[in-house]
Amino acid sequence: MYPKIYNYQHLLPCLYCHPHSYIRMVQHLIERCLILRMSRDECIKALAQHASIQPLITLTVWRELLKENREFFQAYSYSISPKPFTGGHFYKPPRFGRRRQWK
Repeated sequence: MYPKIYNYQHLLPCLYCHPHSYIRMVQHLIERCLILRMSRDECIKALAQHASIQPLITLTVWRELLKENREFFQAYSYSISPKPFTGGHFYKPPRFGRRRQWK
């Protein structure tokens, strides 16, 4: 028979006891959200709902990752942004039209 553990704590690191491990865990979860092509707001909601991580903590870690990898996040946000004309090129009228030649 297995011994009962009365002081069992969750397996996730504690923000106050092990802040470095907790931040690394949040970073890892954000990276998983990026693989799933989630936006920042979707990631914050998902981590709050499924991992019980406070939105402020997720947002803070997201901002620090953005500082370190600005080019990646610019390319990422461009790749997940909805594009209204995905089928091809659209016609854009010239800014300055040709002058009419009167004959």
